[in-house]
Amino acid sequence: MAVYTDVSESELEAFLAGYSVGQLLSYKGIAEGSENSNFLLHTSSGAYILTLYEKRVDKSDLPFFLGLMEHLARKGISCPLPVHRRDGSVTGTLAGRTAALITFLEGMWMRRPTAAHCREVGKALAALHLAGADFPLTRPNALQIDGWRKLWDGSHARADEVEPGLAAEVDADFAELGKKWPKDLPAGIIHADLFPDNVFFLGEKLSGLIDFYFACNDFYAYDVATCLNAWCFEKDFSFNLTKGTALLSGYQSVRPLTSDEKDALPILARGSALRFMLTRLYDWLTIPDGALVQKRDPMEYIRRLRFHRQIKSPSEYGLR
Repeated sequence: MAVYTDVSESELEAFLAGYSVGQLLSYKGIAEGSENSNFLLHTSSGAYILTLYEKRVDKSDLPFFLGLMEHLARKGISCPLPVHRRDGSVTGTLAGRTAALITFLEGMWMRRPTAAHCREVGKALAALHLAGADFPLTRPNALQIDGWRKLWDGSHARADEVEPGLAAEVDADFAELGKKWPKDLPAGIIHADLFPDNVFFLGEKLSGLIDFYFACNDFYAYDVATCLNAWCFEKDFSFNLTKGTALLSGYQSVRPLTSDEKDALPILARGSALRFMLTRLYDWLTIPDGALVQKRDPMEYIRRLRFHRQIKSPSEYGLR
């Protein structure tokens, strides 16, 4: 279950009075997610998502996140839009949290994505990269290698509780990634968290992208590598080459990768797997059992890390 801030009906009605969205009919908490508290609202004018921003989201980043959604929508990317309040602002305060009302996007996320879904994700990611190229705001990626080190510093002492030898294994990853991490690749706005639960489909047609609260400026190819990790591994932790081929060909049909980006893909995929393993590991070790937070098993990404260490060529991901 997501981090959860309780909202009373009277509080919510007072908050909605600042919008032109009609009368509140119903609302319920959304269990999925791990960063913010989310509610599905129905009013007399339609359906909306209410987001209360919890501790991990810096309020100073909200103009970037919410402005990016509006910019991408103007460029033809299907994504939710922040609803403006009567005074023109896009955020207010509810239950002691900064909050925003977001338009509802039709569709559902794929628990078992096919190669066809992966191809559509590749196309959508490339379109997002192109559409964000002239977005005027910037936000550094707080979860680059230095950010990973902070998570590792808070996890290192207990890492072997998850699996014996893990501390030494990850120390070696940091040493190698520090030497090999690319320094000059095409960069711009990336989503940085385009997992299956952040992509909606209607059948095999992609209906939209959601959850831009990790979006930032970084290498485009790093976003591609994150999608390979998120979309192309099976439940038994094996890499599905057919899905990898579909995702990469879909991406390149919209924005071809440069030769340097292709060459960097194995080290970027390894780094992306380390990043998500570390956030899971940190939460796994530091959040008490029973807390209203969705804790994810870090072993899933430890196994991805081990796969990427063996990769010798980007063609092993299905790159043509």
